[in-house]
Amino acid sequence: MDLSNLQPAEGSTKTRKRIGRGQGTGRGGTSTRGHKGAKSRSGYSRKAGFEGGQMPLYRRVPKFGFKNINRVEYRGINIDKLQHLADEKKLTAIDLEILIENGFASKKDLVKILGRGKLEAKVDVKAHAFSESAIKAIEAQGGTATKI
Repeated sequence: MDLSNLQPAEGSTKTRKRIGRGQGTGRGGTSTRGHKGAKSRSGYSRKAGFEGGQMPLYRRVPKFGFKNINRVEYRGINIDKLQHLADEKKLTAIDLEILIENGFASKKDLVKILGRGKLEAKVDVKAHAFSESAIKAIEAQGGTATKI
């Protein structure tokens, strides 16, 4: 066997229909598009969401709510996760790089420290935002909560 006698597996390839190449092919004339109408013309495209004249779904369903363009999305990390990190890695300071390394946040995330759980370690934390309860818990153990 060599490259000159390689061929695809049986039934794995099909020859495409050659449409609009004369009457002898059986696919000339209307070229399988039927007679007249918009769909038979070149350049035809149906509107997205068009349902044949029936009121389309996007108009039947009522509108509600809105998207606030000024909203700032934070990745919430609770204090119990910080305690877990401090215990496991023997840390006294936790910043964005440490959180990214340990998979709690990604590079583009804005991080907010939240107050769920208990903190027993003295930890200096740097993040983009803190909840009031998180600040109280960190400072109660003698740590600092620094906003970036």
